[in-house]
Amino acid sequence: MHQPQTQAAPQSIEDIAMVSMEFGKLLMESGAASAIVDEYVTRVATALGAESVDLRIGYASLAITVRANGSGMARMRRVGGIGVNQRLDQAVRQCARRIESGELNMSTAADELKRVVRETPRHPGWFVDIAVGLACASFGRLLGVDWPAFGFVFAAATIGQFIRRRLIARQVNVFIAATLISFVASVLSGIGSRLAGSMTVDTAMTAAVLLLVPGVPSLNAQYDILNGRPTLGSARAVWVVVILIFLTIGVWLGQMALGEGR
Repeated sequence: MHQPQTQAAPQSIEDIAMVSMEFGKLLMESGAASAIVDEYVTRVATALGAESVDLRIGYASLAITVRANGSGMARMRRVGGIGVNQRLDQAVRQCARRIESGELNMSTAADELKRVVRETPRHPGWFVDIAVGLACASFGRLLGVDWPAFGFVFAAATIGQFIRRRLIARQVNVFIAATLISFVASVLSGIGSRLAGSMTVDTAMTAAVLLLVPGVPSLNAQYDILNGRPTLGSARAVWVVVILIFLTIGVWLGQMALGEGR
C-alpha cells in the first residue's frame, strides 16, 4: 500500500527546529549577545534544510518558526541560567560552521553538540576562585586600595567566589546569593584591612565584591537595545540593576556591621 508523504516533512522540520534551538540555548547560556544567537540559529537551520527561519529571543526562552517543503512548524524552549563560558561559546560556533560546510548532517549534528558540551574543558573551581580574587584585588589597586589591604581583598574575594559557586550549585536565588556574598566578602575584607592598618578600608570592602558586577550582561543589554531588541535589552538591564541593588545592600550591611561608612 502506498504510504503518504505528508508525515516526513513535519518530522524533518521539527528536527531542524529542535537542533537549531539547542544551538541558540547553549550560546545564550554561554553569554552570547542576541544578535550572535540569531545569526547562528539561522545559519544552522538553513544548513539543515530550512527555507526560512524566524527566531524570537526572550530573556529566558527561545521561540522559533521553521518553514521547509511547503510546511511550517513553531517550537519554544526554555533557556537555563545565563553565564559566561567563552570556550563553550566558541566550540558551539565551530560546530555550527561544520554543519554549514556539510561535515555534519541532521543525524550527527545533535550527537556532536552533546559531545561538545560534554568534552569542552573547564577550569578547576579552585583556579577560578583564585583568579577572581586576584582580579578583584588588582581592580582594588586601580581604585586606590593600599598595599596593606591588597592581600585581604584578594582573600575575601576568593572566599566570596567559592561561596558563589556553592550557592549556584544549590540553586539559591541569585539575588539572595548576591546579598550574602557581598556581605561576607566586604566584612572579611574590612576586618582584615582594619587589622593591617589600612587607610582605605571602605574602598577595600567595595573592591572585594567586584566579582558580582554583571559586566557581560550589562554590555549585552546595551547591545540588544542598540540593535533593535529593546524588550530583551530592557529585561537584561533590569536584571543588572536589581543585582547591583542587592550587591549594594550586602556591602551596606557589611559597613554597618563594622561601623564603616558613617
